[in-house]
Amino acid sequence: MTRMLKGGLLIGLWFSALNIAGAQQFNSEEVIFEAKGDTIQIGATITSPKQGGTFPALVLVSGTGPQNRDCEMAGQPLFAQIAEYLSSKGYIVLRMDDRGVGKTTGTYQQATTADFAKDALQAVDFLKTYPNVESRKIGLLGHSEGGAAMSIAASQSKDVAFLVSLAGLATNGMESLLVQNENIVRNSPATPVDQKRYNQINRLMFSTAYQYAQSDSLESKLNEVYDYWKLKDDLYFKTLGKEWDHFRFPIYSYAMQAVGPWYRYFVRYNAELVLSQVDVPILALNGDKDVYVDPTNLEGWQKYSKSGQKGLVTTHLLPNVNHLMQACKTCDAKEYAELGTIPTSTLAIITAWLNKTVK
Repeated sequence: MTRMLKGGLLIGLWFSALNIAGAQQFNSEEVIFEAKGDTIQIGATITSPKQGGTFPALVLVSGTGPQNRDCEMAGQPLFAQIAEYLSSKGYIVLRMDDRGVGKTTGTYQQATTADFAKDALQAVDFLKTYPNVESRKIGLLGHSEGGAAMSIAASQSKDVAFLVSLAGLATNGMESLLVQNENIVRNSPATPVDQKRYNQINRLMFSTAYQYAQSDSLESKLNEVYDYWKLKDDLYFKTLGKEWDHFRFPIYSYAMQAVGPWYRYFVRYNAELVLSQVDVPILALNGDKDVYVDPTNLEGWQKYSKSGQKGLVTTHLLPNVNHLMQACKTCDAKEYAELGTIPTSTLAIITAWLNKTVK
């Protein structure tokens, strides 16, 4: 079936599918729509309840790295599972390919978190004309960096009615980079000496990237800082009495990343400024074993947002849950592929909040 709707060409075939529990059916349709004011088209899948009526809707916003619409990480289709579960419970859900992935055009490497926010708003605009959607009850669900993108989107548009964060970023970009890398270093097999060296050079490089993010001299400044640190570090290494130093900061690869548009924007991202302009209901979930978005991140949703000042923020810290929202055992990244997808108990928390807050 092919159909034209305001906002773009909609292409797809309806089919029925059972949710994970097998208790209720939903419909699914592939769509393609043109981004207004941009040169890209966005490919997506929309799932919706099989029964008749009108329904609230959600747009799913992925985290860092080019993701397909199912948000497959370590072989786990995080967004496909969320979409199908929520649609079986009475919600219309749009999940989309990131720029340059699948049927979405554009170049991911040239995009920033602000661009991903624009894409989320394009999807909201498209859903406003989609059959059976309650146009005043469209919200965003973001994972990891998607939390920042959806916050930017909500701060810019009154069309966003609510936010759901799954390990979504609610701290400043610079702060999140420092905490994330310190968590990774602390959980690494590196010796205490090398952990200290990693943290030292990371702090220096991140601070330099922050200071010169808007400067043409960023790359040269990064190299200058590294060369200065290395002179001191070489002297320190000699005092350790070791013959060979296996530790070397990957300056060239880091500098290439840091001078790109995404990093320049992200390191200067100001969560407090953005969230101070957001006053819609917010549900925020974090795993207590998440090393990429630290659990203390939950405080940002409450502290920075206008929603928090109005008592519109609900947070949950989930025990023994990692960054992919999986119930974990060792809780390191090596385990991701071995674990199942997001627990039904977590999906039930989201559904219960939506039923109370949105419906």
